[in-house]
Amino acid sequence: MKNILLINGHPDKESYCNALADAYKKGAQASGATIREIILADLPFNPNLQFGYRKRIELEPCLLEARENIQWAHHLVWIYPVWWGSFPAILKGFIDRALLPGFAFKKKENSLLWDKYLTGKTARIISTLDQPAWYYKWVYKQPSTNAMKKTVLHFCGIKPVKVTYIAPVRLSTLQWRKNWISKVERLGFKQK
Repeated sequence: MKNILLINGHPDKESYCNALADAYKKGAQASGATIREIILADLPFNPNLQFGYRKRIELEPCLLEARENIQWAHHLVWIYPVWWGSFPAILKGFIDRALLPGFAFKKKENSLLWDKYLTGKTARIISTLDQPAWYYKWVYKQPSTNAMKKTVLHFCGIKPVKVTYIAPVRLSTLQWRKNWISKVERLGFKQK
């Protein structure tokens, strides 16, 4: 049985991403997985890594709990919209503040290499787009996916990372969105 952590990176709790997170959770629970959730819109934390890595500031209790949940999970599911080719500021702030050196990775002394502290975990990214997925992938070269998959998750040792694009959401019909809810529920049931 898998421990699955859902991380909803949309700042609006009434968004379509919230419905997608609920669908994944429903499917995963039906398969017997244990689910925990981080809903970033609910977390009272400062998303600004004010001093970079030069000086540490204390982590808020919600970030300490989030880190415990990341350690607990076998599989992490990141759900967020793509805005301006990236992810919402609250998600970037969460990554900056929670996945710090000493927790998610550690740079080796006198080396450009690093130790990856989150190895053995897998992930899925579920992103909503307002453009066709093929356009985002081939014309824009999927910048948010590259950032999340390669320079965050792989950097910390999380592999493999699978990606689902739900697009284009803008101008979509209610039936189209319901079909995607069903597909995401099936992803949850398969625990992928």
